[in-house]
Amino acid sequence: MNLHDAHNHLHDEWLQPHLDRIAADLTGAGIAGAVVNGTTPDDWPQVSALATRFSWVIPSYGVHPWDCGNRPDDWLGLLESRLASEPRAHVGEIGLDRWILDRAKPDDPRLTGLRRAPLDEQIDLFTAQLALAARDNRAASIHCIDAWGALFDTLRAASLPARGFLLHAYAGPEEMIKPFADLGAYFSFNGSYLDPKRAGQRETFRSVPPDRLLIETDAPAMPLPAALEKFSLPPSPTGTRLNHPANLAAVYTGLAAFLGRRPEQLTAQVEKNHHRLFVQE
Repeated sequence: MNLHDAHNHLHDEWLQPHLDRIAADLTGAGIAGAVVNGTTPDDWPQVSALATRFSWVIPSYGVHPWDCGNRPDDWLGLLESRLASEPRAHVGEIGLDRWILDRAKPDDPRLTGLRRAPLDEQIDLFTAQLALAARDNRAASIHCIDAWGALFDTLRAASLPARGFLLHAYAGPEEMIKPFADLGAYFSFNGSYLDPKRAGQRETFRSVPPDRLLIETDAPAMPLPAALEKFSLPPSPTGTRLNHPANLAAVYTGLAAFLGRRPEQLTAQVEKNHHRLFVQE
């Protein structure tokens, strides 16, 4: 079957020692397309190199809200130049994040060395990147944690790409799915939602319109429940459990079972949706 990963970070340094094995496993699993998202100008060259090496990689470039506070002064020009040189590329990972401001621990190692940009600063960068996506009709891949109201208000006031945008690993309220969809949103289901502890989030996907449903891994982050993993990797140097991108197949299987759909039916629908958002001109 042709599998599509709407959002991952295959370029992540924790995956690089295992990249040959990961690529072979993905090929064996039937990968047909994977959107690989850069989050800062520092990692965009690695994303570009993967797009050159693997025909199934779709590159996407942006400044993530966690990286807003450390962006270079010429970040927007760098992004414009990168996009101009790569017609197939999209915009992302971009978005809004209140968690880093209100709930993250001061000593969270994932945020070491990062200046946590206030929400209004995040909104300014987010809006500028959305404008680039809209100008060239490139899909925008959007991150949001604890800022769903602010995200909706920003999207409603912004220029948006005609082809739509992705709310990756959607974790917002069920009642916001239709308003977001009316603006052009697609919603990607993440394999971590198959955890029994995340039943509430999993349930919201019953309300996602079938023609707006996508599937993602966010690898190496957001691993599936260990019992569902088909592929594993050694832990990161900090001991973090890594999500092998080829576990994408298990996400398809788990979501199909949850929605009561035949796997081949779900796969065909997701392929159409993925092509419409990320491939079709």
